[in-house]
Amino acid sequence: MELSLDRLTKHYHSKIAVDCISTTMVPGVYGLLGANGAGKTTLMRMLCGILEPTSGDVLYNGQSIFDMGGTYRNLLGYLPQEFGYYPNYTAKEFLLYISALKGIPRNTALKRSSSLLDTVSLTNVADKKIKTFSGGMKQRLGIAQALLNNPKILVLDEPTAGLDPKERVRFRNILSEFANDKIVLLSTHIVSDIEAIADQVFLMKKGSFVLRGSVEELVAHAQGKVWELTIEEQDLKKWELNYTVANLRHSDRGFATLRIISDKCPSSVAVSCEPSLEDLYLLYFPTEDGGQR
Repeated sequence: MELSLDRLTKHYHSKIAVDCISTTMVPGVYGLLGANGAGKTTLMRMLCGILEPTSGDVLYNGQSIFDMGGTYRNLLGYLPQEFGYYPNYTAKEFLLYISALKGIPRNTALKRSSSLLDTVSLTNVADKKIKTFSGGMKQRLGIAQALLNNPKILVLDEPTAGLDPKERVRFRNILSEFANDKIVLLSTHIVSDIEAIADQVFLMKKGSFVLRGSVEELVAHAQGKVWELTIEEQDLKKWELNYTVANLRHSDRGFATLRIISDKCPSSVAVSCEPSLEDLYLLYFPTEDGGQR
């Protein structure tokens, strides 16, 4: 089983959202990292057949997904960044409703819904209305609906948003187990989630993949560009203006220890550190909008 992107491109008038991306995915977990506006959601919507590309194609085992229609949708599970739900439905009613839309037989739907509610720790609120749920509970319900048809391809856009750390660990474990023989594409701003479970990572910037590879391969690009040093707190603003600060620890003696991302050694007292995936992210996206400092 493979899912291939063949020169996949999407334009919105003069704006290029996805720029001639080609890659092939086989079973495993793929992490998609990039700043807001990098084109991640547009890419995922094309992979799900929701958006048609301006040019290029998405192929499942060599066949265009845009020709496969319902056959491809039956293989697909999708959690958008904001999924729609009916607030007056209970969690169980909602999953049965989505099951009906997916054409899952009633008896199978009942068993699958019950099992997934247990998987995402919502069994005790299965008969409560969704409008009473917290943000994290709604997100867990969204994850459950994406898994209802036991999809071959699972596309998740910011699935851990609103989950607390314990819930995120549980979700990562679910995903790792699920992805044994499935293709999973996961987009998130929570770098540690991708670092923990992704077999391969795509780093996306301005509609293109600027890097791709294993976590270790990507992190190697930040080798020799991560530094730690201690400064006087009164100088902190100057450092923040001139460098990308990945981490800051204050002491009670008027000093601060900084973790700096920089191509060159920022000071004679700076010590080189082993990089992480988060450091690499900040190297490529030093500002909130993904631009250069």
